[in-house]
Amino acid sequence: MANILMNKYLLKKPLSHLFTVAIIFTATSLLAQQTALVHYVQPLAGTAPSTTAAALKHGNGTELNANTIPAVGLPFGMTQWTPQTQSSENKCVPPYFYKDNMFSGFRGTHWLSGSCTQDYGSFTIMPVTGHLKIDIAAYATPFSHQQEITAPHYYRVTLPAYQLTTEITATLRAGMMQVTANKTDSLYLLITPNSDQGQGFIKVDTKRGEIYGYNPAHRIYQGWGEPAGFSGYFVIKVEKSINTSGTFAGAHVSLLDSISNQKNLGAYLGFKINKGEKLRIRIGTSFSSIAGARQNLKAEIPGWGFESLVAKNKQVWQKALSQIQVATTVEKDKRIFYTAFYHAMQHPRLFNDVDGTYPRFAGNYQSEKIIGANYYDDFSMWDIYRAQLPLYELLNPKLINDCVQSMILKGQQGGWLPIFPCWNSYTAAMVGDHGTAFIASAYTKGIRNYNVNEAYRLMRQNAFNSANAKDYKDGKGRRALNSYLKYGYIPMEDSVPEAFHKKEQVSRTLEYAYDDYALAIVAKGLNKTADYDALIKRSLNYRNVFDPEVGMVRGRYENKNWYQPFNPSTKEPYITEGTPQQYTFYVPQDVAGLSGLMGGKAKLEQSLDHLFDSHEYWHGNEPGHQIPFMYNYTGAPWKTQLRVKAILVDEYSDGPGGLSGNDDAGQMSAWYVFASLGFYPVDPVSNNYILTAPLFDHIVINLPKGKAFTIATHKQSAKSSYIAAVKWNGKPYTKNYLTYTTINTGGLLEIFMNDKPAKTWATQSTDQPASLTHNN
Repeated sequence: MANILMNKYLLKKPLSHLFTVAIIFTATSLLAQQTALVHYVQPLAGTAPSTTAAALKHGNGTELNANTIPAVGLPFGMTQWTPQTQSSENKCVPPYFYKDNMFSGFRGTHWLSGSCTQDYGSFTIMPVTGHLKIDIAAYATPFSHQQEITAPHYYRVTLPAYQLTTEITATLRAGMMQVTANKTDSLYLLITPNSDQGQGFIKVDTKRGEIYGYNPAHRIYQGWGEPAGFSGYFVIKVEKSINTSGTFAGAHVSLLDSISNQKNLGAYLGFKINKGEKLRIRIGTSFSSIAGARQNLKAEIPGWGFESLVAKNKQVWQKALSQIQVATTVEKDKRIFYTAFYHAMQHPRLFNDVDGTYPRFAGNYQSEKIIGANYYDDFSMWDIYRAQLPLYELLNPKLINDCVQSMILKGQQGGWLPIFPCWNSYTAAMVGDHGTAFIASAYTKGIRNYNVNEAYRLMRQNAFNSANAKDYKDGKGRRALNSYLKYGYIPMEDSVPEAFHKKEQVSRTLEYAYDDYALAIVAKGLNKTADYDALIKRSLNYRNVFDPEVGMVRGRYENKNWYQPFNPSTKEPYITEGTPQQYTFYVPQDVAGLSGLMGGKAKLEQSLDHLFDSHEYWHGNEPGHQIPFMYNYTGAPWKTQLRVKAILVDEYSDGPGGLSGNDDAGQMSAWYVFASLGFYPVDPVSNNYILTAPLFDHIVINLPKGKAFTIATHKQSAKSSYIAAVKWNGKPYTKNYLTYTTINTGGLLEIFMNDKPAKTWATQSTDQPASLTHNN
């Protein structure tokens, strides 16, 4: 019947419309075949050092690692589960490295995916057979990657030395393990809170078949090592009767049922198990209390059906991944894409229990409750405001609204809007004040189901006021704000001592200028005219660190003299994790103004060419992520298509070393998602997305409220990489950017691509995004 109705519809339409509908039919037919998107995800990607040329040149040490883990859980969940090959919670040491060959358990982890930070509140469960062993050097066992099965919802590994097959699956706040014995033997479960501080607690209740405990969380960066005011709590239930149990610390074993605050503490459970028999355990987690962990477990995994839970969790991931469906004959590209999409769904982290209880931000074991929403934390804000959070402004505005509400709650509870809130604490990590940029981006998209005036108050406080000495030391407020307000830039004399990233004055100046612009846009929307005028003026402060003699940004002293010597292509103390040449292009709010300082569009194009042709572009770090799209502001938009395609091919792969730098809570991966779809938010606050050539033949983005945004490409040949023309819903579209409204409304974008560059496409200023100052 549906086909008959469609045929009648087509007969009334002109031939040009028949072609459009045929495209939709073709895309839908191809996409309908993709029923197992979960199988494209490769959780091991990013667990080995990058081998890309840019990473090897510009990265070093931990910057060469993407620092992802093969996380099992659900999107944006409270706790992820990972095989453990590294036992500490040390900074820059993820629980799993691909290079390792010794398995030491399943960790309930709160590792910030793709970061160089630290785990917190974690615990590990390890099955062993034979005799009881409590020293990790004794019980860690060899494994091979050929014995692993990895997926977003499921992990399995065979442990030959113990004759065990171990499996795990997980929900938002709970996990379930299944251990299968391949021989009749004694089986022990070791449960260890992973405190590097010699803290924590664990208790065995054999009557209830339950083990519970906690691992206190600690701050890093500002307040390093101080208590974070909450713990990682867990409750474990076992299906089988416990034969023997006890606790241990170091080399000492005890029959006592509880232990606390000792180095390398843990508990053990002993069972008799026959060949082929399965032992299942269910684990609830919480940041609020043991009772909360028990409640979360009861709500999310009430029964013992392991296979049915695996199937249910698989469907959750299938639905999440199906929000973006891509069609291509290149299977490798689909593997990279859906792996990137999976990595972009790790954070921010759900922090509240099923009843809404969560630990007070920057508190001292106080609890709060959120109603009708979720509370989130672990915002790697310097990274994710660029693309990862903007991706979900399109896909899940409710999630973004909850994240904004969470930021407001943090500001109210701690007194200041946090810069980089992780571990539910102030950190003052990195540079900039991008909580403001994030909230402003949500605001301009109409995502406003929160107290907008309170959000503005907190953002304004960061922009105009400095915290008192005690609060400033604790990580509250913008670093070096007084210098920034006095000089219009942060001079070299201000070494920014109260920060983990010290100095870096030029990068701070550039990023504050963007944050001032972001807040100015909100001020304008709220009719705060005086604030708008002051902030929009400050948003041009990037000019104060641009040296026209060298055509780049440069360190500057209070007397306005420039820092000597000038080394454009080496890492300098006034630049954050990069070089002056790389950071010069961080002016997303005013690309036209930057080109004017350089001498016009042609000069901007030449500067971009020099960066890429001299191999100085470094994709492995976030400040450069907008750079390849900046050709759309010049007379050569085709070069955006050239450079983006090269990055997609050269800087991402589908192996364990498939990312070119720290994934940083999904930002590196979100860049790939956007770029491969053919558009990217250079300036998220503006609501513009810069167009480039899509990697895929057909794309369907399933938006909220049942709408769909479809992209269909028409190629001159299989090698076509350059945009020749664009149509929107069948009509010519001349601009080289899209708007949030256009995408969010849904419709069909057709992109016609040739083998050679179309050097006149979208070169007029009227077809290019606006900037604070006029195009040149």
